[in-house]
Amino acid sequence: MATLEQLLAIARNTLFESIRQPILLVVLVVATLFVILSNPFSAYTLQDDQRMFVDIGLSTIFIGGAILAAFIASNVLTREIDNRTVLTVVSKPVSRPVFVIGKYLGVVTAQILVMVFLALVFMIVEVHGVRQNASDPWHVPALLLGFGAIVLGVGAGVWCNYLYGFVFSSTFIVLTTPLLLIAYGLCLVFGPDFTPQPLAVSFQGQLWVAIFVLFIGEFVLTAIALAASTRLGQVLTLVTTIGFFVLGLLSDWLLGRRLVRIDEIVASLENAGASPSTPLVLEQWALSIAYAMVPNFQVFWLADAITQKSTIPADYVLATVPYGFALVIVALGLAIVLFQRREVG
Repeated sequence: MATLEQLLAIARNTLFESIRQPILLVVLVVATLFVILSNPFSAYTLQDDQRMFVDIGLSTIFIGGAILAAFIASNVLTREIDNRTVLTVVSKPVSRPVFVIGKYLGVVTAQILVMVFLALVFMIVEVHGVRQNASDPWHVPALLLGFGAIVLGVGAGVWCNYLYGFVFSSTFIVLTTPLLLIAYGLCLVFGPDFTPQPLAVSFQGQLWVAIFVLFIGEFVLTAIALAASTRLGQVLTLVTTIGFFVLGLLSDWLLGRRLVRIDEIVASLENAGASPSTPLVLEQWALSIAYAMVPNFQVFWLADAITQKSTIPADYVLATVPYGFALVIVALGLAIVLFQRREVG
């Protein structure tokens, strides 16, 4: 019970510390602007404009979450190590694994708030749709309710900061996220001219499934960033996290494609009764190990299925979620091992 209380206390303090960071607000504002502007920018593809919007919008959420994971993780852990404030925690009867896991839970919760914020903005813009022709109607509820929720959030944040001294970034995110949820719900039940419509007309369940799987990928990136921040500074943590992110997206192309070709060559040689050469076998083993060790973030990217109007199988999601959490456990285990041997005194 005492360990659980310590874990929750560290997670709660980390959450409050994370959502108060100015970088969180900067990333949130930039990503929100990109999501909103991706709608008019997608109107010039001369083909399927909505497909381009989905690609740009989901990419913005994915990349924004990756950058945010690196910055928050390095701020809440590296800075405490550099300032020696971590000594006030680990010198007490708080084990280092509890400290690392509590930090991770706090960072993940803060990231969930930002990701839900961006996801709701994306879905409201998606309800509006890309105007491919000048005759296409403006979705007035999406415009009024979406921008209204953000304006109310900004006003409430400024008001609470001025009168009560609340941190603007945390107040804005905490208040605006439920306002966006209400705005999105109302956008689903109203047509472009505020005429009532069934909820299923504008609701995109497959998009929400893709966003949910995207969240799992962000949890993995957060664990990787936290592991890197136990030994590296903020800049190197950012580089390491983005490096794993890019490598994970390209692992199928860099490693998987070559591994498949070698497997086919080895299989054909064995079927012909010939033994594959030692260099070929060694390359096959090396690629197999590298492909297994590198997190494959391509499995969390389902925008292609959405844009091709394919149904995301439930079996795929049920297989992807355990894979993601397995990667989280491995990364957190590495973070604990690295932090156990880190001199903080």
